[in-house]
Amino acid sequence: MSQSKKLLAAFAGAKNAHGTTSVGRIGRNGKADSKSKIIREPLTDALVKAHIKGEQGVGAIPINEDNQCRFGAIDVDVYDLNQKEMQEKIQKLKLPLLHCRSKSGGAHLYLFLKEWEQAAVVREYLTEMSILLGHSGVEIFPKQDTIIAERGDVGNFINMPYFNAETPQRYCYNSNSEAMELDEFLDAVEKNRVELADLEALRSTTKVRKHFDDGPPCIRNIFSDGPQSEPRNKLLFFMGVYCKKKFPDSWQASLEEYNRTLFSPPLPSSEVLTVIKQHEKKDWGYTCKDEPFKSYCDPSLCVLAKHGISDDAPDAPQVGGLTIMLSEPRLYFMDVNGLRIQLSSEQLQNQTLWQRACMEQCNFMPPTTKPQKWQQMVNSLMSQATYIDVPYEETIAGQFKEHLFAYCTSHIRAMAPEEIEMNKPWTDGGVTKFKLEGLLEYLHHRRFVGQTRAHIIQMIRDMGGDNGIQHVTKKKGQRTTIRCWYVPAFEEDETELPVKEISNDIPF
Repeated sequence: MSQSKKLLAAFAGAKNAHGTTSVGRIGRNGKADSKSKIIREPLTDALVKAHIKGEQGVGAIPINEDNQCRFGAIDVDVYDLNQKEMQEKIQKLKLPLLHCRSKSGGAHLYLFLKEWEQAAVVREYLTEMSILLGHSGVEIFPKQDTIIAERGDVGNFINMPYFNAETPQRYCYNSNSEAMELDEFLDAVEKNRVELADLEALRSTTKVRKHFDDGPPCIRNIFSDGPQSEPRNKLLFFMGVYCKKKFPDSWQASLEEYNRTLFSPPLPSSEVLTVIKQHEKKDWGYTCKDEPFKSYCDPSLCVLAKHGISDDAPDAPQVGGLTIMLSEPRLYFMDVNGLRIQLSSEQLQNQTLWQRACMEQCNFMPPTTKPQKWQQMVNSLMSQATYIDVPYEETIAGQFKEHLFAYCTSHIRAMAPEEIEMNKPWTDGGVTKFKLEGLLEYLHHRRFVGQTRAHIIQMIRDMGGDNGIQHVTKKKGQRTTIRCWYVPAFEEDETELPVKEISNDIPF
């Protein structure tokens, strides 16, 4: 099997769509401006060959129409990432991830599966791995548990490695943190495929279940590597919040025990006493926004933990993965806590309408944020959105062209220029002339409504049309003029989709 076919098989996902990214200038942060676009065509061997040759980069969509996937990824979008340190951590934790450098200099950590599995389950395992690696909150692919396939939603794509494979910038690291050749990577994909049972076994060995099982996942996973040496004071203070929740009558003794068993070396007794006095004066909350807890945070799990964040703590959802369908009107697909919702422009613009959409589609009402913060979030999502093109004939302009073609070439055409006054189109000299009122009446009868007069005029101009006057001679020989609009004449054998007409017959 060729390299391209093996790479295509490795990134099996959506059957009828793939992604491309056009890259622009490099910004101050070192990241290139880019625009992502989904093409409603299968990812083929020919496209992958072009990708390998460096002719056109492509991306694969992990999730299929059955909401299953055979690969997933953790996207660590850090531009100054220490790749060697990342590879060493993956090996230390024995995670079944293939570590690839991304085009921005970050990392794509790929998980390859032996069988097709539910996307929701795969996302759960990948999220836990990201937390273990100290990169909580990064993007997980697939970005959603489910997609709204019946409305044209296809999910999000991730750029494939080994673009321009002879001199790639997107390559996989081996155990020595050295770049693999494409053939090595393809062999590694097959060797590293796992089953869900393997992931469940891994879960049982990578998490510390003896301590903090019912507490915040961040503290549990920080100690998954064993006793810690730094930052001991921060960690002990955080653990003090947990101890007061779990051991209200003996929390001081429990905290001292954690200091002896989970720190190497333990803090001096005087510093432990200082932390205890701080907690005796006040009931503190978890310092979730501080490091190292922030990097290991998983609020969706923490809020469910018996001694996790309190019920009155902010319950902000994880929002992302915005996909914009360039229909008219536009449709927006957004990930909210891994669930896919469909939005209109008004629902995306108005926070209250968005909350209502979440209630109806996710059975969850997000908390209200400040208007400025909401605008910042929407603008951030829009700047990173993926676009889905729709066929021209499905746009308003495409539909208008079909109706105009039918109007200009129908049996009601004028036999002489004088009949333009009767709202009949007249074709002569390579143009078709008509009264705007006649066209508007025709559109109304065909249920093409909702467009303003100004919009109709603009679409006429976009097609090369304009307004002017037609000289005519009346029956008595008098010369006069008719103000009308004109467009380039249609070729009557021009292939056009049939206009969908709605019957208005009244039964008797």
